Amino acid sequence: MKILIIEDEPFVAVSLSKILHELEPNAQLIGPLGSVTETKEWLAKNPNPDLILSDIQLADGISLDIFYGEKILCPIIFTTAYNEYAIRAFKLNSIDYLLKPVDKIELKAALQKFHLLQSKFENEIYLNQLKELFANFNQHKKFKERFAVHVGRSVSLIPVNEIAFFVKEDLIFLIKSDGAKFITDFRSLDEVEEQTDPKLFFRVNRQFLVQLPFIESYRGDDTGKLTLKIRDLKTEGLVVSKEKAAEFKKWFD
Repeated sequence: MKILIIEDEPFVAVSLSKILHELEPNAQLIGPLGSVTETKEWLAKNPNPDLILSDIQLADGISLDIFYGEKILCPIIFTTAYNEYAIRAFKLNSIDYLLKPVDKIELKAALQKFHLLQSKFENEIYLNQLKELFANFNQHKKFKERFAVHVGRSVSLIPVNEIAFFVKEDLIFLIKSDGAKFITDFRSLDEVEEQTDPKLFFRVNRQFLVQLPFIESYRGDDTGKLTLKIRDLKTEGLVVSKEKAAEFKKWFD
């Protein structure tokens, strides 16, 4: 059995590989592949694996984008930091969704389910249902209209329309349009991204999640990367990679 691992966090990939070696000692592990672009290129050149184990949030986008327009006739187990609401929705047509950090017992159960249902995925019905679910998910989802932040020992609410961006440092911070910086309770930008409208917010890189109305302009360089300028704020590190540049331009326009 061949299992393709799609994961852009090296330590997570190593942990998953170790668990899979224990649970499926005869399986051939492929990867990890760390981006949408890299995975699409690999799938275009290689036959489908028997199973895909994939994170949702990758370096250059969400892994769901991999499966649009691709003929992938194998089941998928997703790993994600998304909340339980998202997991319940997606579980309608997938083998399983596992919250990070992935638990060995839960992964074992997902693999057992895969072996029991393997024949189900030998046709295109599963893939078509999965695509339809992904396409409609964000249309019906409700996103947060305000975010809780810490101000000393107090907790305040910041409306979405006042947020310029979120940034990951040692903690996850919310930056208002006037430059004020607040600590949030989020553990990762993945969690923030799950609760923000993708029409308004864009994951620039691992460190920044920016809101459209506060992007004043962007500038390209010779490498194909884009540097963003946030309205009335001085920032560093707001760089869109070459791989995500086309996606960003389409979103920005």
